[in-house]
Amino acid sequence: MLRKINLMLLSIAFLTLTSCEEEFLETTPTDAISETDAFATAENMALILNGMHRFLYAQAQIIPGGTSYRSGNQYWTPLDDNIPGGVIHTARANNLGWQDETQWISHTQETSTTSEQLWYQRYHIIASANAIIEKATDGSLVEDARLKEIIGQAYAYRAWAYHSLVSHYAKGYLIGNPSTDPGVPLLFKSESPFTSAPRSTVEEVYNQIQDDINTAITYFEDATSRPTGSAAGKSQLNIDVAYGIKARIALNKGDWRTAADAAKLARANYPLMSESDYKSGFNSNLLPEVIWGSNVITTETTFFRSYFYLIANTFNGSQNRNNPKIIDKRLYNQIPDTDYRRDLFLADAPNTNSSAANGEGGFENDPNYTDRDLFEAKIQEYTDKYGWTSRHNLHPYMHVKFLQQNPGSIDPDDIIYMRTSEMYLIEAEAEAMLDNVTAAQDALRPLGEMRDSAYDPTIYTSKDALMEHIKFQRKIELWGEGFLYTDKIRWDEAIDHAADGGSGASAILYQDGFFQERPSLNDNWIFKIPQGEIDANPNIGPGDQN
Repeated sequence: MLRKINLMLLSIAFLTLTSCEEEFLETTPTDAISETDAFATAENMALILNGMHRFLYAQAQIIPGGTSYRSGNQYWTPLDDNIPGGVIHTARANNLGWQDETQWISHTQETSTTSEQLWYQRYHIIASANAIIEKATDGSLVEDARLKEIIGQAYAYRAWAYHSLVSHYAKGYLIGNPSTDPGVPLLFKSESPFTSAPRSTVEEVYNQIQDDINTAITYFEDATSRPTGSAAGKSQLNIDVAYGIKARIALNKGDWRTAADAAKLARANYPLMSESDYKSGFNSNLLPEVIWGSNVITTETTFFRSYFYLIANTFNGSQNRNNPKIIDKRLYNQIPDTDYRRDLFLADAPNTNSSAANGEGGFENDPNYTDRDLFEAKIQEYTDKYGWTSRHNLHPYMHVKFLQQNPGSIDPDDIIYMRTSEMYLIEAEAEAMLDNVTAAQDALRPLGEMRDSAYDPTIYTSKDALMEHIKFQRKIELWGEGFLYTDKIRWDEAIDHAADGGSGASAILYQDGFFQERPSLNDNWIFKIPQGEIDANPNIGPGDQN
């Protein structure tokens, strides 16, 4: 496998132990922790797990071969709304290569930082999970409830990481030939040289993922419970997270009954957010419907590498001050006036950026304002309300969904990975695909009625009508949360920013990302395997490149 993975275990231990109690640091130097000690007890393995939790959002240069330009899911989560054009850029601001992603430059190159780092980070998670599974199940420790919790998390992590890899580096299950399409290598060793088998088929990878997540659930059934009452608690994986992962896997595979049933189990303990919660900024794991997310420790912040730097229009960084992110105006126009999610997008925001890609920046060029006093008053109104600085530019259709707890700062916030709303939508899509119209309507009703005071799912009376509505609901409810890339692959949808009156994106700015044919006809949706992997892995050659 990757030549860069050989120091992963001790590096993960180092990452974890450097953030533990001060008294521990005083007695046990982090560079003296041996692999034997790291796996000697359940609590020591829990430290390895904590390192994995941290690795989801930490700057990757802490691991050999990593880079500060990709901070785990701080980057990967918004990436999957950036590539397919859901979160739209309004001006040039190419920090971290963020617009290379928009323009379909990065993931289509085998030497890009994105292609390499996503692959490399996911396999680091897999190797660490392998080590825990191997040591915790070898019979040397009693499999009590605490150890079962650790083993369950390791299996769930491995399933999640493989699902991420096969979703990006292989053709979609439903649009290809999974029994023959090349997937990704399966890695089971926990020591170097990490030589894997050749690329397994997509079907084989999914079989392994399903086995792993079912094993995780079995362990979790008799495990200690996840801590409750803190944002940090939801950074741990538990049986609810495992059911949510299972639902996602089944959805993307087209195993509709399994998807619907797992989604119901995943969401059972997490009530839908109220309007006030929904408008609070999506910045905390403490929101009631959050099932899983990273609790970002601010003393170890990534600042200008964070999720909120890339997506929140309140963040005090050039990526947002110069390039406010907007919603596709075609999607916005579908939101009923009775739906409070419409309030999270400012259609009437003045265009204040003289460098706006649409050429309409500044009062003189903004077609929506003919009165300068009204133009300036609206700027001040929104600045006062949302807390961005006077240096921040505004743009029509800009979002205020993601708001920092400390707006106008460079503080990061929690990253939400899984919510109850997603589970309702998985259930609805699965039931619709099974032609269970009433069941799909029933799955949509709680979410729709919570968001829209006039909601009535019974008007969607056929599978096709339901699926079109479910697509709308996923696109608006989960906007910016990292789902559009896999959604478009599953639905086999093209990217066309010019169609139906236009999205608001600029063809000059978006270049190749302005139009892409649907995934079943277009292998550019598949990430390139890193050239470094092909060079280093004797079981993968140039002919294995996507």
